[in-house]
Amino acid sequence: MFIDKFLGMFSNDLAIDLGTANTLVYVHGKGIICDEPSVVVIRRDNKRPVAVGLEAKEMLGKTPSNIVAIRPMKDGVIADFDATEEMLKYFITKAHNRKSFVSPRVIIGVPSGITQVEQRAVKDAAHASGAREVYLIEEPMAAAVGVGLPVGEPTGNMIVDIGGGTTDVAVISLDGIVYSKAVRVGGDKMDEAIMAYIKRKYNLMIGERTSEQIKIQLGSAYKTNKSEPTEIKGRDLISGIPKAITVSEDEIREALQESIEVILDTIKVTLENTPPELAADIVDKGIVLAGGGAMLKGLDILIREHTGVPVIVPDDPLTAVVRGCGKMLDKLELLRKVAITTN
Repeated sequence: MFIDKFLGMFSNDLAIDLGTANTLVYVHGKGIICDEPSVVVIRRDNKRPVAVGLEAKEMLGKTPSNIVAIRPMKDGVIADFDATEEMLKYFITKAHNRKSFVSPRVIIGVPSGITQVEQRAVKDAAHASGAREVYLIEEPMAAAVGVGLPVGEPTGNMIVDIGGGTTDVAVISLDGIVYSKAVRVGGDKMDEAIMAYIKRKYNLMIGERTSEQIKIQLGSAYKTNKSEPTEIKGRDLISGIPKAITVSEDEIREALQESIEVILDTIKVTLENTPPELAADIVDKGIVLAGGGAMLKGLDILIREHTGVPVIVPDDPLTAVVRGCGKMLDKLELLRKVAITTN
């Protein structure tokens, strides 16, 4: 314990939200110092990284044949181990600024449905990237701590964490997850749904980045009438020539309907499986949304209409997981209680 504290004095311990869409890094004593896309661009011949993060995302869909842009995380878990290791190395080096000579303790937020094999892959990638100790925390627990829910009290706290690859719904009480359900539907599936809708309706092929921009500008779960129709550009599938069309909020809401229904069903199943005493607490306190998907316009209204339970969207839902992991750098007792133990 003394050695641990002694080493902690010389290393900048880190908390990482290793997300499918974005990776956020929190440094002990400094706060969030890094929020970049989870993208790595590597050369095909020697597998060397060309760019990571923001710079790499700019290259998505625009690379020549000898360079490939990879999103190493898929559905909240590692899809490409080597690229994830390179990405973690980049973020850990950036956070440390090469000044510290002691390897950091790292806390990483992972989806609640993660398998033993996937847990091991995340830990191995972090150790290979220079971490001294690695703790894994389930994202809904980290998000609940991040938004300030009283997770240690004997009351029901319900959190819905909508990330890029997964949606995690959990009921938390006494520093533990009473019931949780994760589905592999999140921001990425919404982007894919928009791409498929535009292709089906307009015979127009658009890229990932365009689809994401449309989701941010026009995406909604409930009729808001706040967004003006937007012009989007892509390639006409019939003529093969670039073309521009105008799409409305109603059309994008129709495209997102299936993904939103999956999230709603997951929330309903979780509520059905919540013990009655905790369910009573949730009716009083409400459901808290976290993750990038919480910013989808009208989602809180739709959930409230379908469940009859109040819905709260915190000030900064996107950083809830990494802030929760960051808080645990100071609360080692809580960390050891809630960390996932790998065999």
